[in-house]
Amino acid sequence: MQEEESKAVRGRGRPARPPEEAREAAMQAATWLLLHEGYAATTMEAVARHAGMAKKSLYQYAANREELVALVVRGWTDAFLPAMAHDAAGPGEVLPLLKEILQAMAARVLTADAVGLFRLLCTEFPARADLLAVYQRNGIERGTAMLADWLGRQAARSHMTVSNAPELAGLLLAMIIAEPLRQMALGLLAPMPAWDAGHRIDAALRLLGGQAFTVAGASTLRGS
Repeated sequence: MQEEESKAVRGRGRPARPPEEAREAAMQAATWLLLHEGYAATTMEAVARHAGMAKKSLYQYAANREELVALVVRGWTDAFLPAMAHDAAGPGEVLPLLKEILQAMAARVLTADAVGLFRLLCTEFPARADLLAVYQRNGIERGTAMLADWLGRQAARSHMTVSNAPELAGLLLAMIIAEPLRQMALGLLAPMPAWDAGHRIDAALRLLGGQAFTVAGASTLRGS
Protein backbone atom coordinates (compact mmCIF):
# COMPACT_ATOMS: atom_id res chain seq x y z
CA MET A 1 0.00 0.00 0.00
CA GLN A 2 2.79 2.40 0.92
CA GLU A 3 4.61 1.56 -2.32
CA GLU A 4 1.50 2.30 -4.37
CA GLU A 5 1.08 5.66 -2.62
CA SER A 6 4.74 6.49 -3.32
CA LYS A 7 4.30 5.72 -7.04
CA ALA A 8 1.19 7.89 -7.14
CA VAL A 9 3.05 10.81 -5.57
CA ARG A 10 5.90 10.48 -8.09
CA GLY A 11 3.36 10.31 -10.92
CA ARG A 12 1.64 13.48 -9.73
CA GLY A 13 4.96 15.25 -9.18
CA ARG A 14 6.37 14.49 -12.64
CA PRO A 15 3.65 13.66 -15.14
CA ALA A 16 4.79 11.77 -18.20
CA ARG A 17 4.92 13.78 -21.41
CA PRO A 18 2.81 12.58 -24.34
CA PRO A 19 4.93 10.50 -26.77
CA GLU A 20 4.76 13.08 -29.57
CA GLU A 21 5.81 15.87 -27.22
CA ALA A 22 8.73 13.81 -25.92
CA ARG A 23 9.76 12.89 -29.45
CA GLU A 24 9.70 16.54 -30.50
CA ALA A 25 11.77 17.48 -27.45
CA ALA A 26 14.36 14.87 -28.41
CA MET A 27 14.52 16.15 -31.99
CA GLN A 28 14.90 19.75 -30.83
CA ALA A 29 17.62 18.78 -28.38
CA ALA A 30 19.51 16.83 -31.05
CA THR A 31 19.25 19.74 -33.50
CA TRP A 32 20.49 22.25 -30.93
CA LEU A 33 23.45 20.09 -29.95
CA LEU A 34 24.41 19.44 -33.58
CA LEU A 35 24.40 23.12 -34.45
CA HIS A 36 25.96 24.48 -31.25
CA GLU A 37 28.20 21.69 -29.95
CA GLY A 38 28.93 19.63 -33.07
CA TYR A 39 28.37 16.03 -34.08
CA ALA A 40 30.82 14.53 -31.59
CA ALA A 41 29.00 16.17 -28.67
CA THR A 42 25.59 15.01 -29.86
CA THR A 43 25.61 11.79 -27.88
CA MET A 44 22.53 9.93 -26.72
CA GLU A 45 23.38 10.93 -23.13
CA ALA A 46 23.69 14.60 -24.05
CA VAL A 47 20.47 14.62 -26.06
CA ALA A 48 18.53 12.93 -23.26
CA ARG A 49 19.89 15.40 -20.72
CA HIS A 50 19.17 18.40 -22.94
CA ALA A 51 15.64 17.14 -23.67
CA GLY A 52 14.95 16.53 -19.97
CA MET A 53 14.24 12.83 -20.34
CA ALA A 54 15.76 9.55 -19.26
CA LYS A 55 18.21 7.96 -21.66
CA LYS A 56 16.08 4.81 -21.81
CA SER A 57 13.14 6.95 -22.91
CA LEU A 58 15.20 8.39 -25.74
CA TYR A 59 15.93 4.88 -27.00
CA GLN A 60 12.21 4.50 -27.70
CA TYR A 61 12.70 6.87 -30.63
CA ALA A 62 16.20 6.08 -31.85
CA ALA A 63 18.74 3.33 -31.21
CA ASN A 64 21.79 5.53 -31.74
CA ARG A 65 23.01 8.96 -32.78
CA GLU A 66 22.69 8.26 -36.51
CA GLU A 67 19.05 7.22 -36.14
CA LEU A 68 18.40 10.32 -34.07
CA VAL A 69 19.78 12.58 -36.81
CA ALA A 70 17.73 10.63 -39.35
CA LEU A 71 14.66 11.32 -37.21
CA VAL A 72 15.43 15.05 -37.27
CA VAL A 73 15.90 15.24 -41.04
CA ARG A 74 12.95 12.95 -41.74
CA GLY A 75 10.84 15.25 -39.60
CA TRP A 76 11.61 18.05 -42.04
CA THR A 77 10.43 16.03 -45.05
CA ASP A 78 7.36 14.84 -43.12
CA ALA A 79 6.30 18.49 -43.12
CA PHE A 80 5.79 18.24 -46.91
CA LEU A 81 3.12 15.55 -46.65
CA PRO A 82 0.01 17.74 -46.04
CA ALA A 83 0.67 19.85 -49.14
CA MET A 84 1.38 16.77 -51.26
CA ALA A 85 -1.80 15.03 -50.17
CA HIS A 86 -3.88 17.12 -52.58
CA ASP A 87 -4.20 16.28 -56.27
CA ALA A 88 -5.28 18.70 -58.98
CA ALA A 89 -8.91 18.51 -60.10
CA GLY A 90 -7.84 19.65 -63.55
CA PRO A 91 -4.84 20.98 -65.51
CA GLY A 92 -5.49 24.52 -64.32
CA GLU A 93 -4.82 23.55 -60.71
CA VAL A 94 -1.44 21.87 -61.31
CA LEU A 95 0.80 24.94 -61.11
CA PRO A 96 -1.01 26.58 -58.16
CA LEU A 97 -0.82 23.34 -56.17
CA LEU A 98 2.79 22.81 -57.21
CA LYS A 99 3.59 26.31 -55.97
CA GLU A 100 2.04 25.51 -52.58
CA ILE A 101 4.12 22.33 -52.36
CA LEU A 102 7.35 24.10 -53.25
CA GLN A 103 6.60 26.86 -50.75
CA ALA A 104 6.05 24.25 -48.03
CA MET A 105 9.34 22.57 -48.92
CA ALA A 106 11.28 25.84 -48.93
CA ALA A 107 9.69 26.92 -45.66
CA ARG A 108 11.12 23.86 -43.91
CA VAL A 109 14.49 23.21 -45.55
CA LEU A 110 15.63 26.83 -45.80
CA THR A 111 15.21 27.64 -42.11
CA ALA A 112 18.13 28.54 -39.86
CA ASP A 113 18.44 25.06 -38.35
CA ALA A 114 18.34 23.31 -41.73
CA VAL A 115 20.91 25.75 -43.12
CA GLY A 116 23.04 25.19 -40.03
CA LEU A 117 23.07 21.43 -40.58
CA PHE A 118 24.00 21.90 -44.23
CA ARG A 119 26.82 24.22 -43.18
CA LEU A 120 28.02 21.59 -40.70
CA LEU A 121 28.09 19.00 -43.47
CA CYS A 122 30.34 21.27 -45.52
CA THR A 123 33.06 20.96 -42.86
CA GLU A 124 35.36 18.07 -42.03
CA PHE A 125 34.70 16.11 -38.83
CA PRO A 126 34.81 12.46 -37.72
CA ALA A 127 31.86 10.40 -38.99
CA ARG A 128 30.98 13.08 -41.56
CA ALA A 129 30.38 10.39 -44.19
CA ASP A 130 27.84 8.67 -41.95
CA LEU A 131 25.97 11.89 -41.22
CA LEU A 132 26.03 12.88 -44.89
CA ALA A 133 24.50 9.54 -45.86
CA VAL A 134 21.73 10.02 -43.29
CA TYR A 135 21.09 13.56 -44.55
CA GLN A 136 21.05 12.47 -48.17
CA ARG A 137 18.74 9.50 -47.64
CA ASN A 138 16.20 11.11 -45.31
CA GLY A 139 16.35 14.64 -46.69
CA ILE A 140 17.36 15.20 -50.30
CA GLU A 141 16.47 11.80 -51.73
CA ARG A 142 13.23 11.44 -49.80
CA GLY A 143 12.07 14.98 -50.60
CA THR A 144 12.84 14.51 -54.31
CA ALA A 145 11.03 11.16 -54.36
CA MET A 146 7.98 12.67 -52.67
CA LEU A 147 7.79 15.49 -55.21
CA ALA A 148 8.34 13.05 -58.09
CA ASP A 149 5.48 10.91 -56.79
CA TRP A 150 3.16 13.93 -56.73
CA LEU A 151 4.14 14.91 -60.27
CA GLY A 152 3.61 11.33 -61.42
CA ARG A 153 0.13 11.29 -59.90
CA GLN A 154 -0.85 14.42 -61.81
CA ALA A 155 0.50 12.92 -65.03
CA ALA A 156 -1.46 9.71 -64.38
CA ARG A 157 -4.60 11.86 -64.15
CA SER A 158 -3.74 13.40 -67.55
CA HIS A 159 -3.36 16.85 -65.99
CA MET A 160 0.22 17.21 -67.25
CA THR A 161 2.81 15.41 -69.33
CA VAL A 162 5.99 14.29 -67.57
CA SER A 163 8.61 12.18 -69.32
CA ASN A 164 10.78 11.71 -66.22
CA ALA A 165 9.19 12.73 -62.91
CA PRO A 166 12.28 12.14 -60.70
CA GLU A 167 14.44 14.19 -63.06
CA LEU A 168 11.93 17.04 -63.16
CA ALA A 169 11.58 16.97 -59.36
CA GLY A 170 15.35 17.14 -58.98
CA LEU A 171 15.66 20.07 -61.38
CA LEU A 172 12.89 22.02 -59.64
CA LEU A 173 14.47 21.53 -56.24
CA ALA A 174 17.88 22.45 -57.62
CA MET A 175 16.48 25.76 -58.85
CA ILE A 176 14.35 26.60 -55.83
CA ILE A 177 16.23 25.05 -52.90
CA ALA A 178 19.85 24.24 -53.73
CA GLU A 179 21.12 27.65 -54.81
CA PRO A 180 19.44 29.66 -52.01
CA LEU A 181 20.70 27.04 -49.54
CA ARG A 182 24.25 27.53 -50.79
CA GLN A 183 23.97 31.30 -50.47
CA MET A 184 22.46 31.01 -46.99
CA ALA A 185 25.26 28.69 -45.88
CA LEU A 186 27.75 31.31 -47.07
CA GLY A 187 25.90 34.10 -45.26
CA LEU A 188 24.84 35.83 -48.46
CA LEU A 189 21.13 35.33 -47.82
CA ALA A 190 19.14 35.26 -44.59
CA PRO A 191 17.29 31.98 -43.92
CA MET A 192 13.53 31.83 -44.15
CA PRO A 193 11.25 33.38 -43.11
CA ALA A 194 13.39 36.51 -43.53
CA TRP A 195 13.98 35.57 -47.18
CA ASP A 196 10.93 35.14 -49.41
CA ALA A 197 11.11 32.12 -51.73
CA GLY A 198 7.99 33.15 -53.65
CA HIS A 199 9.73 35.06 -56.43
CA ARG A 200 12.14 32.20 -57.13
CA ILE A 201 9.31 29.66 -57.16
CA ASP A 202 7.33 31.83 -59.57
CA ALA A 203 10.36 32.12 -61.87
CA ALA A 204 10.88 28.35 -61.86
CA LEU A 205 7.20 27.71 -62.63
CA ARG A 206 7.25 30.24 -65.47
CA LEU A 207 10.17 28.31 -66.91
CA LEU A 208 8.31 25.02 -66.42
CA GLY A 209 5.21 26.47 -68.06
CA GLY A 210 7.11 27.70 -71.11
CA GLN A 211 6.65 31.37 -70.24
CA ALA A 212 10.23 32.28 -69.33
CA PHE A 213 11.62 32.33 -72.87
CA THR A 214 10.90 31.27 -76.43
CA VAL A 215 13.22 30.25 -79.24
CA ALA A 216 12.53 31.70 -82.66
CA GLY A 217 12.09 29.06 -85.32
CA ALA A 218 12.81 25.37 -84.98
CA SER A 219 15.37 24.39 -82.38
CA THR A 220 16.65 20.96 -81.43
CA LEU A 221 18.70 20.16 -78.36
CA ARG A 222 21.87 18.39 -79.40
CA GLY A 223 22.34 14.99 -77.90
CA SER A 224 18.64 14.54 -77.13
